[in-house]
Amino acid sequence: MTQYQVIDSDETVYRDGSIKLHGEHGFEGMRKAGQLAASILDALVDEVRPGVTTGELDDKVRQMTLDAGAVPATMGYRGYAHSCCISLNHVICHGIPGDKVLKEGDILNIDVTPLLDGWHGDTSRMYFVGEIPLKARRLVDVTYQCLMLGIEAAKPGARLGDISAVIQKHAEKHRYGVVREFCGHGLGRLFHDAPEVVHAGRAGTGPELKPGMFFTIEPMINLGRPHAKMLNDGWTAVTRDKSLSAQFEHSIGITETGNEIFTKSPAGLDRPPYGGD
Repeated sequence: MTQYQVIDSDETVYRDGSIKLHGEHGFEGMRKAGQLAASILDALVDEVRPGVTTGELDDKVRQMTLDAGAVPATMGYRGYAHSCCISLNHVICHGIPGDKVLKEGDILNIDVTPLLDGWHGDTSRMYFVGEIPLKARRLVDVTYQCLMLGIEAAKPGARLGDISAVIQKHAEKHRYGVVREFCGHGLGRLFHDAPEVVHAGRAGTGPELKPGMFFTIEPMINLGRPHAKMLNDGWTAVTRDKSLSAQFEHSIGITETGNEIFTKSPAGLDRPPYGGD
């Protein structure tokens, strides 16, 4: 049976399997953290270009996070040593920044989580490096549509499976694969918490959505088959068939009438191409 826990103000919370229900104080904290995360991704639009390394982008994320009075939640998390994850082309998620040089035609996901005043703002977006192939652009477009359809299904009284089902249906309509090995998650004062938000499933199943729930929706959609494999670094997940993969992520809160997206771009840069068609 699903357990829910009402959280008041700044009380300490624990990863105990319960789904946390937050009040206005939590919504305010998540708005600030989410808008910082979104503004960091906005600022990277002009930085993603051929010749730049993923390590240089990570340096910029770290500096912007610190300058805003926050810290990157990923640094030191289970031994991870970087300020964001950057997943390039056939990397599904958790790509490690380093000396990889961006080149024309690449697509990449940048995933940031600033921890601001005790709240986690978790979001990711896709970026294009110059002109990209049409098949890559279509994959990115459909992945963004999957995210927004999932968010549209997130409202009080619905079930988590309603989110999963609508994402799976839309992706598979385009003959894309939906990654099962990784999922969205509850968050707030904890980086990762209950519930797990899977991106393929059956409508009407799973925990009921209630006002005050905070979680991410972050579908990972493959151009080919849905299967993933882990590299030896213990973090990087790639497509088994080496097909392209795309992902978008928002953090949301369930309200009395629907939901609030905490990580929406303040500059309207929620999906590429940024600054042109």
